[in-house]
Amino acid sequence: MTRHLKTARSQEERAEDDAQVRAIVEQTLSDIETRGDAAVAELSEKFDDYAPASFRLTEAEIDAAVSRVSKRDLDDITFAQAQVRNFAEHQKAALKDIEVETLPGVVLGHKNIPVNSVGCYVPGGKYPMVASAHMSVVTAKVARVKRVIAAAPPHEGAPHPAIVAAMHLGGADEIYCLGGIQAVGAMALGTETIAPVDMLVGPGNAFVAEAKRQLFGRVGIDLFAGPTETMVIADETVDGELCATDLLGQAEHGINSPAVLITNSEKLARDTMNEIERLLAVLPTSEVAGKSWRDYGEVIVCESYDEMLEQADLIASEHVQVMTDRDDWFLANMTNYGALFLGPRTNVSYGDKVIGTNHTLPTKRAGRYTGGLWVGKFIKTHSYQRVLTDEAATMIGEYCSRLCMLEGFVGHAEQANIRVRRYGGRNVPYGEAAE
Repeated sequence: MTRHLKTARSQEERAEDDAQVRAIVEQTLSDIETRGDAAVAELSEKFDDYAPASFRLTEAEIDAAVSRVSKRDLDDITFAQAQVRNFAEHQKAALKDIEVETLPGVVLGHKNIPVNSVGCYVPGGKYPMVASAHMSVVTAKVARVKRVIAAAPPHEGAPHPAIVAAMHLGGADEIYCLGGIQAVGAMALGTETIAPVDMLVGPGNAFVAEAKRQLFGRVGIDLFAGPTETMVIADETVDGELCATDLLGQAEHGINSPAVLITNSEKLARDTMNEIERLLAVLPTSEVAGKSWRDYGEVIVCESYDEMLEQADLIASEHVQVMTDRDDWFLANMTNYGALFLGPRTNVSYGDKVIGTNHTLPTKRAGRYTGGLWVGKFIKTHSYQRVLTDEAATMIGEYCSRLCMLEGFVGHAEQANIRVRRYGGRNVPYGEAAE
């Protein structure tokens, strides 16, 4: 039986927060749709104290921003993007167009076609999330998306040089210094100066995530995203310091970032809780990480590995760090998560920044039904069919005619019947099923 040594805020309390965000976003998107650039400019000035003549950066502004980034930082960005690009290329290579003759004269197939235009949001207010540009822009370009635009909020009153460099090196066709609801709203809805896109991707705060949710349907999105989540599954093969470090490493994302420890060792659980308090005393981001841990941290002690697995799949966390004597068993048996980080030598931060897998992942238990952002998210799989012979057209037509009439769709049936008549020489009365 599981025991909770520490619990988080209730789902009811979290739902109240979501409702407030939902109302603000709905009103803001309506304003952007009605007033376009004027609304966007007002929102940018209100929330970011930033009001340029144009939010789109010129080539000269991009070059100037890149020139302010040190060679070491540029080299690190280039290395990280090479890893993301390499893995995405391998993923793309696994997506194959197919064509098969399923019956004599009946050919079916599908083609993998990139989305035409994508808007990539890169968070950059409190923390300049340089790595998010790699994950969205680079991956979209590997998918061969024709038009990739990218937006990030100003940082300290200006475009953040490293974010601009990452967008530019990643291959963005248009770069905007624009944040929040106004950024995703403008990219999805379009304004007088920003052509709308077909798809929105990228993480963001609660307002950005809710804006993407409300815009879904008008445009595609990568996934419904909430606050960053992390889970550590551990046994006594590791120690409390390592577990505490990995939990706090993601709790610093925001004051509502869930961090969960699942273990079969009460000693490790208590050691981890003690280590968290010790580390919070020295962590520069402890104000955020500490509040997140107090309100959203959980410690769950299980009796067995099977019970640990059951709890982990139930929670379906975004990031799952597995450090046990049977990591491969968890890999083989876990079904609900965003991404797995197996063994003490790796960690969530590697995935977030540099190792090559994508860090835009499902939250709020969405790992039960979707994976994270990858090259395939930018690609649509479209089927097609052709019938090569009169015999095949007649044979399929007869089946189709009868099945349509079974459902009462006479017009549908006639689409089949006319071909039975023309290609099979059959006398099928109008409005009746082929025999």
